[in-house]
This record gives sequence, structure tokens and C-alpha cells, in this order.
Amino acid sequence: MKAAKFTALALALSLSLPVLAHHKPGHHNGPKRPHGSVVYARVMDVEPIVNTREQRVPVENCWTEQVRHEEHVPGKNQNYTGTVLGGVIGGAVGHAVGHKKRNKQVGAAVGALLGAAIGHDVSQRSSTGSYNKVYYTNERRCDTTYDVSYYDETVGYWVTYQYDGQEYRTRMDQAPGDRIRVRVTVEPF
Repeated sequence: MKAAKFTALALALSLSLPVLAHHKPGHHNGPKRPHGSVVYARVMDVEPIVNTREQRVPVENCWTEQVRHEEHVPGKNQNYTGTVLGGVIGGAVGHAVGHKKRNKQVGAAVGALLGAAIGHDVSQRSSTGSYNKVYYTNERRCDTTYDVSYYDETVGYWVTYQYDGQEYRTRMDQAPGDRIRVRVTVEPF
């Protein structure tokens, strides 16, 4: 019943528009409509307008990492025994190696210096000297990556409609039903 009324209305409109277009002032050729009247047109097709969007979601990735540390620890008490003992031994060896009196003196001096240096290194490495303490700690490390996803978003609709035997196309923000309102104007040309 409703479809029959709509068809009758559409038929009446399509027949009356040509008459209105040729209407002369003072003559009444058919139903009169005010200039810019609103009528309904039949929707033929609705096509969504879709944009693809990108969405970046931050993702924090964390882990525990073992980190090596080294710390210089000075000795509890400075001990010069190794330095002195190395110097005496080096001097004696240098003196014994020299052949002449002058060579024995130079050899003793050089041997003493060399022996003192070796003795100092040995005393530094002993338990009473300084040392490097090595230890490990567990530390939390994090970095951020991004998961990218895509989604479609409908931003409008292309609507094809028919009025008075003609097809028209317009863009609308909302999807219409089976008919849309159109404004009809008649202009001389």
C-alpha cells in the first residue's frame, strides 16, 4: 500500500514538473508549488566512502640483563717490603754481574731500580695490596617498539538518486534510507 502511494506521488511529480516549467503568470496549468519546494526522490544506490587509517600502538619490551662491574679497592695497609726487598736483591745481582769497578756500580744502580719495580708490582698483587673487585648486578632494560594496525573508517556516502526520470549523485555524511529529500526549483532559461 505504501509503495503504491509513493509510486503515485512520484508519477504525479514527474508529470507536473514539465507543466510548471511552462507555467505563465496568470494561467493555472496544474498544481502550483512554491519556488524551492521540498520533495522526495528515490535512492538508487549508496556507496560508502572509506579511508584506511593507520594506528600505532606503543609496546614496551623489558628484560633483565646481567651487567659486569669492576671497582678498584685500595689495600688495607701499604706494605713497602716487596719494593725494598726487590731493590736490595736487584742491586746485589747488578753488582755481581759487573766486571770492572765502574760497571759494578752502574749495574748495582740499574739492578736496584729494576728490582724495586718488580718488588713493587709483586707487593701490589699480594693480599695486602690494592686489587680490582669484580661483581655482577641484574639490571632491567627496556625499549619501545610500535605495533601498526590498519582499519577502515567510513567518512561519508556517495548517493545516487532518481528524480523526474533523471539520475543525480551527491555526497552525504549519513547513509539515507530508500528516499531522500530534495529541493526543486524552477528557473527560466
